Amino acid sequence: MLVVMKHGASREDIDRVADTIREMGYQAEPIPGRQRTAVGLVGNDGRVEDGRLLTLPGVLRVIHVSQPYKQVSREWKPDDTIFELANGVRVGGRDVVLIAGPCSVESEEQILRTARRVRAAGATILRGGAFKPRTSPYSFQGLGREGLELLALARQETGLAVVTEALDAEGVELVAEYGDIIQIGARNMQNYALLREAGRAGKPVLLKRGMSATIKELLLAAEYILLEGESRVILCERGVRSFDHHARNLLDLTAIPSVKELSHLPIIADPAHGTGRRDKVPPMARAAVAAGADGIMVEVHPDPASALSDGAQSLTPDQYDDLVVEVTAIARALGRSIARPAESAVAEG
Repeated sequence: MLVVMKHGASREDIDRVADTIREMGYQAEPIPGRQRTAVGLVGNDGRVEDGRLLTLPGVLRVIHVSQPYKQVSREWKPDDTIFELANGVRVGGRDVVLIAGPCSVESEEQILRTARRVRAAGATILRGGAFKPRTSPYSFQGLGREGLELLALARQETGLAVVTEALDAEGVELVAEYGDIIQIGARNMQNYALLREAGRAGKPVLLKRGMSATIKELLLAAEYILLEGESRVILCERGVRSFDHHARNLLDLTAIPSVKELSHLPIIADPAHGTGRRDKVPPMARAAVAAGADGIMVEVHPDPASALSDGAQSLTPDQYDDLVVEVTAIARALGRSIARPAESAVAEG
């Protein structure tokens, strides 16, 4: 439920509504907007009496949120969620964020070399797996804490923000210590205990769509994170399973405008996992930006043929250079721009 305040409602009016909601036994969440403030009522069990709220000073109307997800929906928050990372990069809004790096952190030389190249091309966020959930237990599982330390070293040298995946509660704590964004992978999208843990960690969360998940299920998963207090959530379309074998997955580009219609959260695309083939990554990345994605996450490796994981879908640094030029032109044609770090972060990097 949303209590929409009148334009110009005073702080006292807003506080009175929030206090009344708490007196009724529910949680109150003020939601500032461009023109007016709304106060969200969390925990509505269907027994809330509108009349008590409608008669309060400064209240314009009460809206019942019809979606099963509440805080994630545009009914709850009409304006896009936009937030700034530690290096000054803004996620959401008119900016398109470029995220790039290897599937797995393999060595200091590999991650630093890759970070320098993607930073020079225009990326502002470095991806790299320290903990790798693999289909086969015999595949490379990541370097663990050592990998996180190497990602932090790359951030220190380049100024790139770091996003990396956490697999469990202990991993959330470690990623929050070393990284800037906690990634929840496709296999864990409905690991609700992990989602709650990530929502309490105090860092932005990148939530990937599950391999067979609907848009509704993705948004409900995000709701778990917001309920724990973390509003800085980035959704990621990374492809769903299909019956065809021409690509690793089916990159669902319709998810991008669909999510933007239903939710205020930013959504990015991962064409590497969405296709699983290097030659398919650039065209699908271009298409994702054209469809309105708030960013693209691409795997880049100095020598894909020797990569310990996902080499077949990783671009070379030169190929990534070309891709950035192409998506920059597409973004510009749509009146958007590629996200840049703050000047101070550039100087430090």
